[in-house]
Amino acid sequence: MASCTLAELMIVAASEAWRNNGEVLANGIGPGPRLAASLAKLTHSPELLMTDSESRLVEAPVPLGPRTGPLEGYAPRYSGRADFSRIFDMVWRGKRHAMIGPTQIDGWGQTNLSCIGDYRQPKSAILGVRGLPGNSISHRNSFFLPSHSKRVFVSRVDMVSGAGRDPAQWPDGRVPELQFGLVISNLGVFDLEAPVGQMRVVRLHPGISLDMVAEQTGFSLLHDASTSITPLPTQEQLDLLRRLDPHDFRSKILKGNPIVDV
Repeated sequence: MASCTLAELMIVAASEAWRNNGEVLANGIGPGPRLAASLAKLTHSPELLMTDSESRLVEAPVPLGPRTGPLEGYAPRYSGRADFSRIFDMVWRGKRHAMIGPTQIDGWGQTNLSCIGDYRQPKSAILGVRGLPGNSISHRNSFFLPSHSKRVFVSRVDMVSGAGRDPAQWPDGRVPELQFGLVISNLGVFDLEAPVGQMRVVRLHPGISLDMVAEQTGFSLLHDASTSITPLPTQEQLDLLRRLDPHDFRSKILKGNPIVDV
């Protein structure tokens, strides 16, 4: 194990979301999730498909940032096309696993990217629902949340951008089968394998207690004897992150870029 920042710990933990997924398109939206997907492909899941974030499939993950300084002269290794028609074909067939950073999430797995407050007169407008409605019912989704608080982990999201398992939101209360991966925050790793309406604690980051997580969560969390401590990254994983992110975008994920205190 090696000394690391909390952001690096989160990224490595998030990479586990794609373990044993098979040959699916791994899409990480934002620096943390993108680095996590890239790390997964370079370590435990080489069968993952990945794009250059533009229009082509690539053989190896493309590092973050401009092609200057440490990336001067870098050229992606292309292996095929990935235009909208091919991406949507993967989406509708469930052959994609995306990781996003919603503004809110609740214990039902519902997510909000759209607004804070009443939809008819919101306190603030954000991105809008984007592609999340279709994505949330078509393929597996994971979530990367660098600021774990009751403003983010809420009892019910203000506006449902991404579908969840709340029976009140479905005709006749018939909730379809939805695919969830992991929820990664600056406090721990969670999943939605618990009874409907609850999120389960899978791992706590070093120095974090269950009480600390409960105080920052707007709904009750399930936990059991299987809850463990998030392992520190290996030196190999940290070396890969430095190669994937030579401009150090990961240092801006969390305010102050804190070091993990073991």
